[in-house]
Amino acid sequence: MLREWPDLEVVGEATDGWETIKLCRRLHPELILMDLWMPKMDGFEATREIKRESPSTIVLVLTAFEEPDYLLEALKAGASGYVIKHMSGQQIVGAIRRVLEGKFSLNQEVSIQLLMRLVEEKQQNNGAMAKLSLTVPLSSREVEVLRLLARGRSNQQIATDLSISVSTVKNHVHRILKKLGVSDRVQAAILAIEQDLTSIG
Repeated sequence: MLREWPDLEVVGEATDGWETIKLCRRLHPELILMDLWMPKMDGFEATREIKRESPSTIVLVLTAFEEPDYLLEALKAGASGYVIKHMSGQQIVGAIRRVLEGKFSLNQEVSIQLLMRLVEEKQQNNGAMAKLSLTVPLSSREVEVLRLLARGRSNQQIATDLSISVSTVKNHVHRILKKLGVSDRVQAAILAIEQDLTSIG
């Protein structure tokens, strides 16, 4: 199905999680469409290993159901979002294109719910989640943008909240992703939650 779209190139296919990791090491794909349930190694473990070895690789989960617990676990493993197996080819390609452009691939409402659940988990665990270090300090404006991004706000909403242009927001998001060493805004939001940045201001 993906090969029908000229702007997308399928560079490899794997039958299980371990083969996915090996192919990723060899082919360095920009994005992986990851099934959660595979033999030898499931998609959760494969995603964790791929993101550990190659943080810039985007992982989109392919799932049959919008099961919040599974989706939340996939985001925590490093996934950028998900697509549902019964979606049309055009919808799946649309989700792939959105995440490649640095946007939320998830339904906006679902993405906010999942991020808020992460915040609640963080609070319930009294900060017990492992913190990641910011290797490059963010400016005060970048922290503001990241904090709003972690609340599931779109670029347009962030621009309105901060009284700046959408293009300025896009530039901030691009620099934030580069500084944090993450592949997309979902993983930036999760890092912000782990860093307690969502509670600032």
